[in-house]
Amino acid sequence: MGNDLNKWIGIGRLVRDSELKYSSGGTAVCKFSIAVGRRIKKNESWTDETSFVDIVCWGKTGEALNQYLVKGKQVAVEGELHQNRWEQEGQNRSKIEINANNIQLLGGGDKAQGSTAPQSRPSVRQSANDDSPPDIVDDIPGF
Repeated sequence: MGNDLNKWIGIGRLVRDSELKYSSGGTAVCKFSIAVGRRIKKNESWTDETSFVDIVCWGKTGEALNQYLVKGKQVAVEGELHQNRWEQEGQNRSKIEINANNIQLLGGGDKAQGSTAPQSRPSVRQSANDDSPPDIVDDIPGF
């Protein structure tokens, strides 16, 4: 299995505000879901198909981004698929989530602020050592 690739990249809009909680060990866990769409042709017409993807962002990165991850905000996410498995009422259950390594805030979701001016778009990359602050990089203006 050493030649397998576990990489997911997607752009979508948050379906609700993110939720920040802390593990029993004190690690921050920021969870949110995005809707990603695609157009597919069925018979002779095109139709939109939407998938909902659950994202998890850990540690200081999750803490730093939580305030910006609001319903309607468009984000680009790069991460890895992770399958959680548990037993509930004697039944084996599982859920696939994306463990985010990089999140880029793209746009939307700023209606509450009433601003039409362009916002700076920080990008946060999950660091290998989560005890250090995340790297926040502003986009190059005009791109």
